[in-house]
Amino acid sequence: MPLQFNNQFNVQLPADPDVTNQPRQVHNACFSWVKPTPVKAPLLVAYVPEMSVMLGLNEQEVNSQWFTQIFSGNQLEPEMKPYAMCYGGHQFGHWAGQLGDGRAINLAEVIDIDGNTQALQLKGAGLTPYSRTADGLAVLRSSVREFLCSEAMFHLGVPTTRALSLMLTGEQVMRDMFYDGHPEYEPGAVVCRVAPSFIRFGNFQLFAARKELKELKQLIDFTIEQHFPHLGKRPQQGFDIAVYERWFDEICRLTADMVVHWMRVGFVHGVMNTDNLSILGLTIDYGPYGWLEGYDPDWTPNTTDEQGKRYCYGNQPQIAQWNLYQLANALVSIIERTENLEQSLTEFADYYQQQSQQMYAEKLGLKNNKGESDQKLINQLMENFGLTETDMTIFFRALSHIKTTQNYTDDNLIQIISKAFYQPDNIDNKTKNKIIAWLRLYIERLKQDGINDDERMTKMNLTNPKFVLRNYLAQQAIDKATTGDFSEVKKLLNVFRSPYDEQPENELYAEKRPEWARHKAGCSMLSCSS
Repeated sequence: MPLQFNNQFNVQLPADPDVTNQPRQVHNACFSWVKPTPVKAPLLVAYVPEMSVMLGLNEQEVNSQWFTQIFSGNQLEPEMKPYAMCYGGHQFGHWAGQLGDGRAINLAEVIDIDGNTQALQLKGAGLTPYSRTADGLAVLRSSVREFLCSEAMFHLGVPTTRALSLMLTGEQVMRDMFYDGHPEYEPGAVVCRVAPSFIRFGNFQLFAARKELKELKQLIDFTIEQHFPHLGKRPQQGFDIAVYERWFDEICRLTADMVVHWMRVGFVHGVMNTDNLSILGLTIDYGPYGWLEGYDPDWTPNTTDEQGKRYCYGNQPQIAQWNLYQLANALVSIIERTENLEQSLTEFADYYQQQSQQMYAEKLGLKNNKGESDQKLINQLMENFGLTETDMTIFFRALSHIKTTQNYTDDNLIQIISKAFYQPDNIDNKTKNKIIAWLRLYIERLKQDGINDDERMTKMNLTNPKFVLRNYLAQQAIDKATTGDFSEVKKLLNVFRSPYDEQPENELYAEKRPEWARHKAGCSMLSCSS
């Protein structure tokens, strides 16, 4: 048996005694026992070789029927005691009560080759007690997006859950993609995703909301002991309050770091509900996500959020802090004092600002951030982005080509970054002059650092990716996969292994969104069913 098991979550924490698999309210339990729904004709579409190696699986094992049956949910190893987690959460700012793993089933926890524990979770594996009125299944469309994006984010250096495999189930699943009353059958699929833990803010919130404080304390102590062991070994009576406070402070910093990375690469999560925030600061639940095409801080990829724009790109830092405030409200039931929690929430904003300023300094190739003067330079750049539709990814990548040793004409200077503009021929002189003025200020700032141009380009290109998983690229792969051609899924998986490399043979994947994709379904905004 190739996998080494180390189940802890479903061994140490309280289980739901009711083993019937039907939607219901579950009390005083961290999870419910549930088995994946068998599927008709599982087929391996793609897998992540690096992840299979990490789990100790060789190529022969991955391409075996054993692998296909296990990671489609058709078969279980004796050590696998699958379960669905119980949690609640705030959705779009409103308390939603019990939510839980409605279409995710945790197979087991295993030991990877580095000795770390990894949880294996099937998404789209069937009905659970938390499925409410849904079927617990997933379609190929959303599964391709999750499979590709989690790996793209990992190689971009963004904290994230990972993917192991993508399976077709051989079943047809009915979905209303646009929520417009016209559901259609789509190919069913299952993704196996991997993370040290899938515990979310909402796991703690639900216990606190229900005053189930014994279980809340059990979960807190378990989480610290298993995933934050550097905070100390658990005494017999449990951790003291100071440890809980240090733990919350660390969660704040992990969350801030994650969002700084999102902002760095232009990623918009799209549905930052408290049940979609990882306790480990990992990007989790790839639903209606997207990357900025034309830079717009008010852009959201989620059609459900189109009016309120709660989860737009520019709001992500504030929403992260709001979600942390909700987590603090849950933890105070056990901690019973608020001063240090409040201090951590206040320091979140300061820490985020410091990290964000440093991030932009690195994107601009500056040796370090000089505070107010550099912030003014950054703010002016963001204002310029609003003057004409500008692709942030392409802009920063092109910016690295500026030479401080060269005397540019205005036309030569703007030509360096012109491919980032969606309508370069329609930029009026006033806008062009503002852009040129900023570029000249930027060159003067670079000269202050005295960094060699080639050295600066190398550093900038390690911070500013050339390739990001634009929605239209994912949709093209989905369209092909729907016909049984999985070549584009595998191609994108390979391209995004090296998003900072030039890859001249893959230049096509680094281009701006084509005009035909601006409003095409799946290529810009998406619904939560996506």
